Amino acid sequence: MPASWSSGWPPPWSAVWELHGQSRKLLAGLPTAWTEGNTSWLPTAIILAGAAADAVLGLWLALRPGRKAYGAALLMMLAMTLLATAIQPAWWLHPFGPLTKNLPIAAILWVLLQDEATSPQKP
Repeated sequence: MPASWSSGWPPPWSAVWELHGQSRKLLAGLPTAWTEGNTSWLPTAIILAGAAADAVLGLWLALRPGRKAYGAALLMMLAMTLLATAIQPAWWLHPFGPLTKNLPIAAILWVLLQDEATSPQKP
């Protein structure tokens, strides 16, 4: 699962570009009832929905940064990380750290969320 796209790298469209790459390998851990037969479209839909959510969140962070955007990024990353952990817990030990990289990003988002100076001032 692309759990840290809101950090800016890899960009959200990389999931679409590499639709059968790392995200697909993660979703291979879903129950076969969810990935075969009438629901074979589900992994693709999950990947595309994640890419769309990350693109929207990335634009929000770029154009209107503030506490709400940081909180949304943190919640989305937490949700994606928990989902990825439930599907493939062994990815915490992956050598490239697709899940462990979320820990420092979460810490940065938490600091930004706590910093009152990052919120837009109301006139």
